[in-house]
Amino acid sequence: MEVSLSPEQEAQLHSLANKTGKSADTLALEAIDHLLQYEERYIQAVEKGLASLDRGEFLSHEDVGHRMESWLQS
Repeated sequence: MEVSLSPEQEAQLHSLANKTGKSADTLALEAIDHLLQYEERYIQAVEKGLASLDRGEFLSHEDVGHRMESWLQS
């Protein structure tokens, strides 16, 4: 797999590599790993929310408003 970076992105990556003492390849792999983990957690959260909706577990717009008001007042 190859990834094409803009000249600005490549310069920024190499600058960060110099500052951190890591290689540009290592930083790119770490960034990809963070993105994959984030996306997986996001998908799991969405699936969990959809499952709650399927079970009828949700708050109405009014309920959310009341909760926010009580949080702001405390």
